[in-house]
Amino acid sequence: MDIHYKNTSIRINPFVYEPCEDSFLLAEDALSLITNSDRVLEVGCGSGLICAVIKNNTHARITGIDINPHAAKCTKENGVDAVRGDLLSCIRGKFDIIIFNPPYLPTKDEERTSDWINVALDGGNDGREIINRFLEEACDHLVENGRIMILVSSFTGIEKVKSRMISLGYNVEEKSKERYNFEELLVIVGTMAKK
Repeated sequence: MDIHYKNTSIRINPFVYEPCEDSFLLAEDALSLITNSDRVLEVGCGSGLICAVIKNNTHARITGIDINPHAAKCTKENGVDAVRGDLLSCIRGKFDIIIFNPPYLPTKDEERTSDWINVALDGGNDGREIINRFLEEACDHLVENGRIMILVSSFTGIEKVKSRMISLGYNVEEKSKERYNFEELLVIVGTMAKK
């Protein structure tokens, strides 16, 4: 199956999170933030929708990374460089912008499964386990005044995520907010203050 969005057509894979409202919201906000000279990394690139939209609508240099081998392969098949890795552990270098649509659903131990779709959704017991790891790791991979763009859900505890970002030295700005059914999604931009 193909998905068409913003001058971009991508093929999806059944072992990879299918782009939904959260993906489109983050892609739209990324386009409004990125300049043509930016070096951009998308963590948790999934199908590659956001990467491909950036590649097809800007001149920024974009790379994706995902822990799911099917996702890294799917992103490559959709025309964007991607590697398999756990968050930023295998990434060297610094970026102007790092984008992340994290696994943010609070998940109890008994709810966990071993399939790759679960990995894309499971945010740990409070929904912030992966987000907190990302926020800490991203600090070391941003240029001076570099930015992260992260999507968070009302299920995750938006104020707790923002507080964590501030405690790590990010200046926090709410970019956009949308409500879908019983969930509110918020895109947050965090600018790393001078080190």
